[in-house]
Amino acid sequence: MVPQIRRNCAMKVLLHICCGPCAIVPVETLRGLGHEVTGFFLNPNIHPASEYLRRREAAQEAARLLDLPMIWHDSYDLSAWLQGLSGLERNGPKHPNPRCVLCYTQRLEATAEAAFSKADAFTSSLLYSRFQLHDRIAAIGETVAQRHRIPFLYNDFRAGWQRGIDRSKAWGLYRQNYCGCILSEQERFESTLKKLVRQN
Repeated sequence: MVPQIRRNCAMKVLLHICCGPCAIVPVETLRGLGHEVTGFFLNPNIHPASEYLRRREAAQEAARLLDLPMIWHDSYDLSAWLQGLSGLERNGPKHPNPRCVLCYTQRLEATAEAAFSKADAFTSSLLYSRFQLHDRIAAIGETVAQRHRIPFLYNDFRAGWQRGIDRSKAWGLYRQNYCGCILSEQERFESTLKKLVRQN
């Protein structure tokens, strides 16, 4: 049985953080609602490893500027990620981007597990992005909440999209240009690669 979230009541919230820029608005929004926020950095499938390290550094800087206590969960295993993804593809996609479901699930599972003994609820900065699948994140969050018996706090942070961009630029934070996994990187530069092929 998952404890009910008490509305208009301050809570300790564990916030999964995918990167520094995406953390700004969720942290400020949750604090504005009276919650005590701790960040949880976990991104096991960022590719390449140098990109993972750049995003981690940006998250460290954002945490410093936000005076945000952090939990660092440095788990990086590209081979395991690709093996899990190939299994999903073989079984047939149940979603236009089955890798996204795997990505969301891994992050929310780990966050909920960490939150059980440290917080009253958990959520994710993935809910800040206009490019993520909010309905799917919310559904996975609720399923994970049932499994770990800690509430998932859904909040649509997209209203602060431009504010987060402006703040991250002003702070000089590294801003990535693709979601994170190796396949999203390929998709990000696919049109450029196709132009090169046509030129040859």
